[in-house]
Amino acid sequence: RTHKIRVLNSKAPFKSKNLSKKSRGSHPSSFERSQRTSVFFKLSLLSNMVHFFKQINNSIMLGALTSLGRSAAFSTGRSAFVANGARVNAVRSIGSTMVMNAEEGQAEVVLVGCGAPNRGMGWYHAVQMIDKKCPSASLDYVIEPWFMGAGGEGPGGADFKVWQGEAEGAGVKFATSLADLPEPSAPRLALISGRTADNPRLLTESIANGCSCIYLEKPGAPTVAELEAMATEAEAAGVEVLMGYNKNVCKYVRKTREFAETVPGSKVTFVSNNAYENTAESLGECFERNAEGMLKNMAIHELALLASFYDVNVDNIESVTADKEFSSMQTLPGPSGNDFTDFDKIKFTIKTKTGTEVSVQADRCGGTDSYAYVTDAEGNEIFRYYMPDEEDKAHVKELEAKYPTAMPYFFTQDPDYITVKERVAKHTVDGAPADGVATIGIAVDTLKVAEYLTPLLQEQLK
Repeated sequence: RTHKIRVLNSKAPFKSKNLSKKSRGSHPSSFERSQRTSVFFKLSLLSNMVHFFKQINNSIMLGALTSLGRSAAFSTGRSAFVANGARVNAVRSIGSTMVMNAEEGQAEVVLVGCGAPNRGMGWYHAVQMIDKKCPSASLDYVIEPWFMGAGGEGPGGADFKVWQGEAEGAGVKFATSLADLPEPSAPRLALISGRTADNPRLLTESIANGCSCIYLEKPGAPTVAELEAMATEAEAAGVEVLMGYNKNVCKYVRKTREFAETVPGSKVTFVSNNAYENTAESLGECFERNAEGMLKNMAIHELALLASFYDVNVDNIESVTADKEFSSMQTLPGPSGNDFTDFDKIKFTIKTKTGTEVSVQADRCGGTDSYAYVTDAEGNEIFRYYMPDEEDKAHVKELEAKYPTAMPYFFTQDPDYITVKERVAKHTVDGAPADGVATIGIAVDTLKVAEYLTPLLQEQLK
């Protein structure tokens, strides 16, 4: 049985609602004495609970959460969080004061799908929020069913447990399911960074568990049909879905576009590189982990740029031409032993029916830099801008020293990840426009282009 404890105003006289007017003001009846005894017992119990809480620092314990300066409290007995392997009701204590993570003006962020430390995009999102890089985002919860379940004893499981303990020390609460969450205590933002195949289900669960806005990592869903269904579901629920296409807000993209606009007849090429080892083992692991394929994974950011800024959609594409000299497609075994076919590098040019010409180049083993360049009408390169630029390289060095085993591309795009998260979190709280952030509508157009291009380019490279 759950006993609800009322916290009474110590300045106000106690009045039992169950006493008749006649009994008030006369000698207390046995019933009244029992009522007062019950209240005193509850107050004593509450006092003991507070004393107990003060002895525990940064722990997870059973109880109700009292909010300081907040409008609502978590409901008692509903949420079952995981702490150090044991399932308990979640309450966080920092020092001697019971508090909730999110403060006034912050979104209560639920990270859905953390992944492995130093490798998972979700993990890097978490690191940035724990380090308070996004003022409007408070990382309150992490949902990670794999490493807190069947994957806990496999590769990466031990590293995850270590990092989980560190994150819990910072006040983050962990669970294996969105259904374990209490009611929102602030505008709730779900940051979905799990496997692409799981995203449709995770969006449904996020909506069902109080999320008023969703930050969805690319590409959003395995297929166009699924992503369109997700968009319809979110619209019906009044939940906005914004996409993690961070390159839409990148400095190098903005600088390149601005320069190209000053040169009539110019053409832009967007170049994306990863730093995988050029070996069958490394690329096979990459192909399996990103089984949706390069155009729906690594190069999807560039396709989102084309959809956002160059009017590229399947109805407006006139021609697609692969650069066969640069491009490469391989079939390799992944860690499971199954074969996966994908591009390890690809370059192609799209011409639209409205007269635009734009190119994309992506290389899994090309290094850590992304950049864009502009050519004139004769094909001569006249402008190039890198990410990171000279101004950002010192910051990249700092991050490399801090996280020496993390994926290098995290560092080159670090400022842009922060920008997108902050704009989406602020939008969740106050409705301010999330300038430059792609909507799920853009994501649908982008995924349509990816599905359209993949078989065309595969056929050209045979």
